[in-house]
Amino acid sequence: MSVIEAPSRKIDIVLLVIIFAVGIFLRITPQAFAPGASLHFLAPLHPQPAWTKIGFDEGLYREYVNALSQGGLGSYPDIVEGYIDVQKKLPGSILPPLRFLFIFTGYAWHSIFGSEALAALHQVASFFNILTLALATFFVWRVRGPKWAIAIAALMAVAPTQLHMSQHALVDGFFTFWATLVLWLFWENLQAPRDWRWLVGYVVALALLVLTKENSFFVWIALIAMLIANRWIHIGTISRELVIATILGPLLGVVVLIFLAGGIDVFIQSYQLSVGKNFQLHYAILTGDGPWYRYLVDLLLVSPIVLILALGTAFRLNRTMKPELFMFVFIAASYLVMCNVKYGMNLRYANMWDLPLRFLAFSQIVWLASFAKRFQTAIVTTAVVLLAAIEFHQYIVIAVRYPLYELITHDLLQALSILK
Repeated sequence: MSVIEAPSRKIDIVLLVIIFAVGIFLRITPQAFAPGASLHFLAPLHPQPAWTKIGFDEGLYREYVNALSQGGLGSYPDIVEGYIDVQKKLPGSILPPLRFLFIFTGYAWHSIFGSEALAALHQVASFFNILTLALATFFVWRVRGPKWAIAIAALMAVAPTQLHMSQHALVDGFFTFWATLVLWLFWENLQAPRDWRWLVGYVVALALLVLTKENSFFVWIALIAMLIANRWIHIGTISRELVIATILGPLLGVVVLIFLAGGIDVFIQSYQLSVGKNFQLHYAILTGDGPWYRYLVDLLLVSPIVLILALGTAFRLNRTMKPELFMFVFIAASYLVMCNVKYGMNLRYANMWDLPLRFLAFSQIVWLASFAKRFQTAIVTTAVVLLAAIEFHQYIVIAVRYPLYELITHDLLQALSILK
């Protein structure tokens, strides 16, 4: 490292430390700031979510963790059978216990730290949201270097949907970590084909993604789309081993789920009930439907500038912009599937787009600033700081001043109406 580079590297590290400190603080669970808690003295500084009730899904996750705590891992087939018995009698769908990894991690956290089941799930959601921030930063550092990593870290640290999911005991933020890990390892395999270390990590990450939530299908479809699109956009090198790994990872996850369910017939029945009954659930019919552009509307409500900037990058893509093409194809392919799921649209499910969207948005900022080369660094820095401030303000409006739980269009509009 040269004498000139040394101070710059130190500044980069200091900036990242500050950003991570802020991001971690904002992601700490509200319970840590309650009266009598260790961080209560910092409560005035922490933006407490206005929603303080136990959400329906949160209550179900707590029941699954309690059942696992009572019967141990060997009782998981009984938990799945119990779900099937209950689901058959209900007019609508409830979440299945086959979102195993989130439930098991909550159980492990409860067993290790002694937290009550719901508190353990809250802490798991918060912890993995912090890991997502760190992983996103490292991913971008690998792709574009420290300057880009610092900018993306700043934007991810205050991303409204990231902060929202860190404050609730829901699987979607947890899922985002594994989806981001899969996306990063897929990128590394494209850049370093046939490296067994990246391949093994990729297979394991895919298996764990399947063990987390059925939404893993959307990620897998996006990966397949990127494998096909690579023929024309040349993001990296596709090896036979990478194709095999892309199939093997999900298969391993499904095999483990079948074992946990107690057999393939039980596994299939549980998913058939979950999906089939969702079409009859009144809440899903009221809140989960919409036109193909619904996710664009929801994103425009929550992070309007990020979305507009990202779309700007999408309109100027060319074959030299490999990382941008990579992020865009991932969003576009998964969007194509997700916007066609009947009664199954919710911005929570789009949490995994937060990093790719901010990567594309920052690319547009850099491009716009390039027209004033003399002041480019100052313009980019100012733009990132202002955008981060606006994003944080959006979170305050939608989740701190308004009791937001579900990231659905109606509730987002209600939250934003207080600005009038």
